[in-house]
Amino acid sequence: MEKTIKRPVALTLAVLGAVARLLPHPPNFTPVGGASLFAGARLPGWLAYLLPILVMAATDPLVGGYSRSTPYVYTSFLISVWIGRRLRSTENPLRIGAAALLCSLQFFFITNFGVFLRAYPHTLAGFMKCYTFALPFFGRTLAGDLIATAVLFGLHAWLTRTVYPPERLALVQA
Repeated sequence: MEKTIKRPVALTLAVLGAVARLLPHPPNFTPVGGASLFAGARLPGWLAYLLPILVMAATDPLVGGYSRSTPYVYTSFLISVWIGRRLRSTENPLRIGAAALLCSLQFFFITNFGVFLRAYPHTLAGFMKCYTFALPFFGRTLAGDLIATAVLFGLHAWLTRTVYPPERLALVQA
């Protein structure tokens, strides 16, 4: 019988990071991408994938509702969790930062592809116009992801060294 590893620090940080989306913020500058990456890296499999979807589903009605882009956004956050799964046994800031950059890029390409499909002519010119108009939002997405990632991974490393060391041991053994 496999022993369940409890990770209360990681779960608390992931939930708080994702729910922080309710705080006032510029468009696309939210912690959900970083929280999804963090959840993938520090939570058990099914919970890591479930957390961003539940948080988004619960908070979407409070911050503007659902749209035709919602499936693309949710899919992108699940991909961020998948990318985070590759960080389960590392605290290397360069690997974590590179993963956050990758998450921002895939979010930009996936969600704007959904916008292209519904709002632009299906031509090369329409495709280029869509992504060109989306460029100003990418900077905010990247900044939000990098900041949330740094805060969540940094707090987790600090808290598991000082407040709850058993979770750090679980990370090393993962």
